[in-house]
Amino acid sequence: MNEFEIINKYFKKLTKNNPASFNLSDDIFYDKSKKLAVSIDTYNENVHYLNTNSPSLLIKKIIRSSISDLICKGIKPSHIFLSGSGDAKLFNKNKLNNISKSIKEELLKYNLKLSGGDTTYAKNSSFSVTSIGFGNKIIPRNKAKYNDDIYVTNNIGDAFIGLNILKKKFYINKKTNKYFINKYYLPDLPIKFIKNISKYANTSIDISDGIFSDLEKMIIDQKFGFIININKIPISKNLKNLISKKKFNLENIISNGDDFQTLFTSSLKNRGKILSIAKRINLKITRIGFINKNPNKKVILKGQKVLKLLNNKGYYHKF
Repeated sequence: MNEFEIINKYFKKLTKNNPASFNLSDDIFYDKSKKLAVSIDTYNENVHYLNTNSPSLLIKKIIRSSISDLICKGIKPSHIFLSGSGDAKLFNKNKLNNISKSIKEELLKYNLKLSGGDTTYAKNSSFSVTSIGFGNKIIPRNKAKYNDDIYVTNNIGDAFIGLNILKKKFYINKKTNKYFINKYYLPDLPIKFIKNISKYANTSIDISDGIFSDLEKMIIDQKFGFIININKIPISKNLKNLISKKKFNLENIISNGDDFQTLFTSSLKNRGKILSIAKRINLKITRIGFINKNPNKKVILKGQKVLKLLNNKGYYHKF
């Protein structure tokens, strides 16, 4: 079974009297009366990250990955609770100093308050983050409308290249390697868009597991399909150059997750407004496709060519 089959079979039924849980079909809890939004994420060594050799970068990735769940919903994160498990290799003076310094930098960067957590011993390291924010409303999943445009913020695919460089699958050059590794550890969260996305988005999700798998999750309970032009999916100049030199397949690179960008839909009437906002706040927002009425019509175009829906649509935990 995968993670979603487990949730649907064993745990969804336990939330029937708790509408703020959204039947466990979203990444956050939202209590409308209290205007309270909560998300929780867990990160395990050898699953979500390779090791703790760069703890100052790793903890930043973990914090940003966690608050991304709220940001994509139009909620400004305000508090985090951070728990960590490890042994003396992680909890030594040098690494703890680096971790503490990085946490402080992230708290200042995103105006967060560290509000609690837990520390335990374990042979393999892991971290859990609970993120809290407040807002008058959120952007839910499964509220797309027919013919909605599909948008994504910033660039896709850099993090996957960074991960493969860390895995030593290939080497480019020192400068370019550093660029991709930083994109893996330090995603550019679209936090400047929080104030505006709630006005224009009908549904949204953050891209953690892969753009195609997360797109399917975003509309999973709706009888809709989509048409995406893969050539419109935004990628960086560095990634374009790498694809050209290494002859990588674009579709394989962009479908692997760890981007932590916001994927959302919006009505056609909002095109000009979204473009204007993107320019004003200096944030890359790209229209990559649209929603259609046929749930069996999930089409990925590459120019005029229709691609098969990828076997590797993203990451799923399997048990």
